[in-house]
Amino acid sequence: MNFFVTGGSRGIGAGIVLEAVRAGHDVAFAYRSNDDAARKIEAEAAAIRPGAKVKGYALDVSRSDRVGEVADEVLSDFDSVEVVVNCAGINRANLVVSMSDEEWHDVLATNLHGPFYVVRAFLPSMLAARFGRIVNISSIQHSGAAGQANYAASKAGLHGFTQALAKEYGRKGITANVVVPGFFDTDMTRETMPQAAKDYWQQYCPMPKGRMGTLAELAATVLFLATGGSFINGQVVPVTGGLDWTY
Repeated sequence: MNFFVTGGSRGIGAGIVLEAVRAGHDVAFAYRSNDDAARKIEAEAAAIRPGAKVKGYALDVSRSDRVGEVADEVLSDFDSVEVVVNCAGINRANLVVSMSDEEWHDVLATNLHGPFYVVRAFLPSMLAARFGRIVNISSIQHSGAAGQANYAASKAGLHGFTQALAKEYGRKGITANVVVPGFFDTDMTRETMPQAAKDYWQQYCPMPKGRMGTLAELAATVLFLATGGSFINGQVVPVTGGLDWTY
């Protein structure tokens, strides 16, 4: 199958791209601006499976016009897209009393408007094929976290959006589900995750030594929903090691 993955040049998105390639799929992925990172993922994919079709597209998912243009390019290059994975996201942490309009709107534009634009762009081709898999990547902070009102609102909205998609298009052979990651070992968590958050996770996560998840473990869940979970629709799937809340 052909995948389209947003936020595919780093972190969770990159892990999903590479695992999809390893499983035999071709992948188009979107990245915001880091051309070097995108080329690196393309090269890693080629090393994993020589001959795989993998291509990155520069895209700010908050721009509706660009999403439409890139979707057309992808469908021209790959002929079809069966699986859409919305992974692109940003975080602008601040307390509500101090949060600016820009901090609020930027996060909602990327994390919630973006998935809407992407899904809307690919739905016509899925409807024509009467088949599609939509997987939206959320966060354990969807239920709220201090300093994360904008981020939590965007992820909570993503859950409602996904469940509406499931009800609208399940009868057309298109499923939509949400995956909720806990803390995973990525560049972002290694570089920017506060030590207090790491300590909390290690203390309370009911896994050996309170370990973080691996990208392969998360990607396996996404791939199952895309290729094997044909009767799973409108669900919120936690991949959290058993710790489903944050402090």
